[in-house]
Amino acid sequence: MNSYQSKILLNGISKSYDGMKILEDISFNVNKGELVTIVGPSGSGKSTIFNIITKLTEVDGGNLTINGNVSYMYQKDMMVPWKKVVDNIAIPLVLNGVKKKEAREVVEEYIDIFGLQGFQEKYPSQLSGGMKQRANLLKTYLTSDDIMLLDEPFGALDSITRGKLQKWLVELKRKTNSTILFITHDIDEAILISDRIYVISEKPAIIKGEVKVDISRNNYEEISLSKEFIEIKRNVLKLLGNT
Repeated sequence: MNSYQSKILLNGISKSYDGMKILEDISFNVNKGELVTIVGPSGSGKSTIFNIITKLTEVDGGNLTINGNVSYMYQKDMMVPWKKVVDNIAIPLVLNGVKKKEAREVVEEYIDIFGLQGFQEKYPSQLSGGMKQRANLLKTYLTSDDIMLLDEPFGALDSITRGKLQKWLVELKRKTNSTILFITHDIDEAILISDRIYVISEKPAIIKGEVKVDISRNNYEEISLSKEFIEIKRNVLKLLGNT
């Protein structure tokens, strides 16, 4: 597969609910190995796009092409409280017929890279919000590491924890080369983690524009102070201001 081949391709997608137009002629693509973010106002239909990609929702018009297997990490914490962390993470493997012992062994292979060392035998109630999200992300990854849909996974975290996980996600994507489509309404977050950003309008949502994020991440803590970051943010804000 060519490294620039689209893993996700939406062409002219439209969707209405109860006579209300939600999406209007939505077209965009996500290439193999990219981390692409959708930014838009709350309630603008971002999650509807994810539901369409996962085929939980049918489209009214347009074409959808998915080249690969998709996993979906919801905003809501999906950890089962009575299962240990390792067994929570192993659920998608067990559901696919892998024996529990073997599923646990697979999970253990990824514990270090997902920063969960020492937490796998604990229960969800014993984890911080950040650790829960790492566990949820590994669970999503084991469902499918090919194409991952992440719906505001860090939205409920404090700013310090969120910043750490943003940096960690960028490094994780570099190591795994997964294709990631990410939803957020936080412009700074979008710039910090993304290769490209699509800005959508309020309902009925259209694509207002695409912003390429060409910045160095060698000094992650200083990125938001750079001229490049400020210019990208200005471009995103300009597009959002035209909604």
